[in-house]
Amino acid sequence: MTSKKLLILGGGHAEIPLIQAAQALDWYVITTGNDRKGLGHPYADKNVFADFSDKDAMLELARTEGVQAVCSGCNDFALLSTVYVCEKLGFPGHDSYATSLEIHHKDKYRALATKLKIPTPRALVVPKDTDADFDAAIASLDFPIIVKPVDLTGGKGIHRANTPEEARAAYKDACSRTRQDHIVVEEFVTGTNHGFSAMLVKGKVAFAFADNEQYFMNKYMVSGANSPSTSGSETLAKLRDYCERIAKDLSLVDGILHIQYIEKADGTPVIIEICRRPPGDLYIKFVQYATGIDYPKFIVMAETSEDISSIQDKPTQGYWLRHCIMPGPEIQNGDTAREVVFDPEIQGNIADRLLWYTPGETIADTLLYKAGIVFFRFDTLAEMQDKTARMTDLARIVID
Repeated sequence: MTSKKLLILGGGHAEIPLIQAAQALDWYVITTGNDRKGLGHPYADKNVFADFSDKDAMLELARTEGVQAVCSGCNDFALLSTVYVCEKLGFPGHDSYATSLEIHHKDKYRALATKLKIPTPRALVVPKDTDADFDAAIASLDFPIIVKPVDLTGGKGIHRANTPEEARAAYKDACSRTRQDHIVVEEFVTGTNHGFSAMLVKGKVAFAFADNEQYFMNKYMVSGANSPSTSGSETLAKLRDYCERIAKDLSLVDGILHIQYIEKADGTPVIIEICRRPPGDLYIKFVQYATGIDYPKFIVMAETSEDISSIQDKPTQGYWLRHCIMPGPEIQNGDTAREVVFDPEIQGNIADRLLWYTPGETIADTLLYKAGIVFFRFDTLAEMQDKTARMTDLARIVID
């Protein structure tokens, strides 16, 4: 048995590709997290259940288990705990804790982007639970606006507000969710939504992948992504430049830099989210299917300080969609999931799938519930665009 021990902060479905990649690289993998039912835990060599957002608890766990490296799961709290532990233990492969906050806290990133002249929404930081400050902030912004916690991902606590009344309600919700003492309010950007996932080597973008994002009932949680991206070469070149500006200014180590952006009508990409950890919902598997590049392996290699200079750019091969199976508008909170059905028209496009719903389980929150994730491959761009637009009818949850 290998003597190399790796701690992965997370053990859900999103971490499965990381666990498998680490084991293929001869690591003994330990997973952690509060969710004992996480689908990734059974794939690991050992599970130690604990709160990965508690960075001091993670430090103690890493010491107790005698690990030689730590890898972040697909969550910002996991990333921040990971870099904290690695900084304390002297493990390479990660940025400093302070640098990671510059990227992962929305208010700090907005300030960084402004300094580096990278397009970003006009934003203001507002202290928690200070209505007068909030009213003054929104009075200086053009509606519609977005109100969001600085430390959460996956659409949690994010609201679009068209009026001051809607904004105040959104502010109360964001304040109730954040662990920080402030939130961000910013002007809404109109355009198309996309992802851009890059691998940095010595401060340069050595590999990049772009997609088109889809949203369904929850307008702030990505429900799917397809590739190739509709963004043109000039837009993608700008994103590479932005990544390298950030890498240079912050002296980023080699590894992933993932971006969500809105492309305006004039082709300007406006970065709305950025992170240095793997995106969730098997996105890294999506990149692997679409390009043939073993993205999970390179992510683990980077975080365990192995050389990743062999990675090379490779465009999307064919036409691909990653789709989360989520409730449609006919489903209400409290309904019972019976099965997931695929229209005969789409069955031949299924390349892989991971379904984890249990027939008979209650759908507690239709905006967050997922029955599984499916990867589709199409023969033509037209087919991908047509079926992506109809996917919520072609692959759907049936209730009792």
